[in-house]
Amino acid sequence: MRRRILALLLSCTMALTALAGCGQTETSEPESSAVSSTEMVSAESSAEESEAAKADTIVITDHADRQVEIPTNIERVVTTDILPIASVLTVFLGSAEKIVGIHPSSMSAAKSGLLGELFPEILNADTSFMEGGNLNVEQLLNLDPDVVLVNASSSELISAIENAGIPAVAISPSKWDYDILETYDQWIDILSQMFPDNSKSEEISAYSKEVYDLVQERVKDIPEEEKKSILFLFNYDDKQIVTSGQHFFGQYWADAVGGKNAAEEVQAENSNAVISMEQVYEWDPDVILITNFTTAQPDDLYNNTIGSYDWSSVKAVVDQQVYKMPLGTYRSYTPSTDTPVTFLWMAKTVYPELFEDIDITTEVKDYYQDMYGVTLTDEQVDLMYNPVSAAGVTY
Repeated sequence: MRRRILALLLSCTMALTALAGCGQTETSEPESSAVSSTEMVSAESSAEESEAAKADTIVITDHADRQVEIPTNIERVVTTDILPIASVLTVFLGSAEKIVGIHPSSMSAAKSGLLGELFPEILNADTSFMEGGNLNVEQLLNLDPDVVLVNASSSELISAIENAGIPAVAISPSKWDYDILETYDQWIDILSQMFPDNSKSEEISAYSKEVYDLVQERVKDIPEEEKKSILFLFNYDDKQIVTSGQHFFGQYWADAVGGKNAAEEVQAENSNAVISMEQVYEWDPDVILITNFTTAQPDDLYNNTIGSYDWSSVKAVVDQQVYKMPLGTYRSYTPSTDTPVTFLWMAKTVYPELFEDIDITTEVKDYYQDMYGVTLTDEQVDLMYNPVSAAGVTY
């Protein structure tokens, strides 16, 4: 209620100022500087209440290097345009009961992947407060959140949330140069500060390092000329082809599994790396990995069913080396709960002969059980590695 009144007052002030018809009333100085005993008692009481209030909050440093005061006991969380974080937080807490609002794109992944099946309460979260990158502050206030998680690059969004009287914690997807494992570790670290009773940062970081070291040991001796080139299709429809250039997650994935990013020469940041079919022909990648930010499936490339593109002469298509990336609790191209096991899957997919002893189903089931206490069936793991097209409907 306090936040709604604050938002109403802010709106009123702005409207009246625009009409140039509202003056401000200043509070006059008291006639006497004497302080009564009643006032002293009141002041002491206020000071005690203030100290009690401080005990109910903590201050953390978020990924925008901001000091943010948040409640020590967080009961209602909203996640905005840092899309994977709703799934990460759900699995981290072992429940989605505290999550009252998520981005529509996060919801589409929850419905299409495992998150909604494992934690069905996430499907009750509200999505009406966000449309694309636009925030409806009134709808957000209706959710009465204790804290909002927001992309660290969205300064205007952060300001709007804080102006509404709600703590905004910035989470970054790019601060660590798109290093998937480091980024995921940092996400878990800040969640562990916010929810110390659920801290898992050390265990998860140790497992991620173990997987990374295993993969590096097996791919380190691949000669440069024998490294496979990998093209990531981040988005693909009848209008454009978007890949990962040097400054996006695909670059890290390719390097980490001992391959080469076919589009490394592309300098466009993040998801702005739009390319032509002629460039694909020139690169002629050995492997193509399709994310779940597009509805496209391998068969769409094998059969040229999207737009007027012709993939029939591309090496990865000729050799049947086109794969849809996994969708567990979220789209695995980004950091997510599934990051360590996605690492294993990708290494085995690109270099099957080097990882033939790795049973992905067993690894995934053990990982979820050991780290999060979640028991997966074989059918659920199969769903992760054979995602439906609907997951690509991001907005």
